[in-house]
Amino acid sequence: SYSLYIGHCFSIMKTLYVIRHAKSSWDDPFLDDIDRPLNNRGRKDAPRMGQRLKEREIHADLLLSSPADRALSTCLIIAEKIGYNPQHVHVDRRLYHADEEQILSVVRNFNDANDEVVVFGHNPGLTEFVNRLNASQVTDNIPTCGVVCMKLPVDSWKHVVWEKGQVDFFDFPRKK
Repeated sequence: SYSLYIGHCFSIMKTLYVIRHAKSSWDDPFLDDIDRPLNNRGRKDAPRMGQRLKEREIHADLLLSSPADRALSTCLIIAEKIGYNPQHVHVDRRLYHADEEQILSVVRNFNDANDEVVVFGHNPGLTEFVNRLNASQVTDNIPTCGVVCMKLPVDSWKHVVWEKGQVDFFDFPRKK
């Protein structure tokens, strides 16, 4: 019936995982920011968070990362943990130090065939993006390797708008 069809349309959800890169190294002062690697803590936190995501049984259709070494390394470690083919990871230069508007623009251009997408990037843009997407403040700061899972009540990524997302969970390495 028509009412069932309408009800079905409004039950469609997209899921967006926003992940800040793991802790990075500042050991080499001459290294370009984009080339900074993960430090020891980052190399421990990324697989730990990947394992937590695996335990949540996430089924990502797309992993998209900033080109920064620390973000892409975090992405590849987590991809391996959740069983996502690292060769299918996409890199988007627009995510490197993106503000919340740039991140929204990237999200609105996702292919609608992808229902669960994981984005790896940087603060302060990620924290501002999550807070604006959620309608009320989620956090002052997504810590390194922090994961925010947002449920979005849309059938198309192009319909994602501020204040309509709902936080499903917020996790980070030091959370008990």
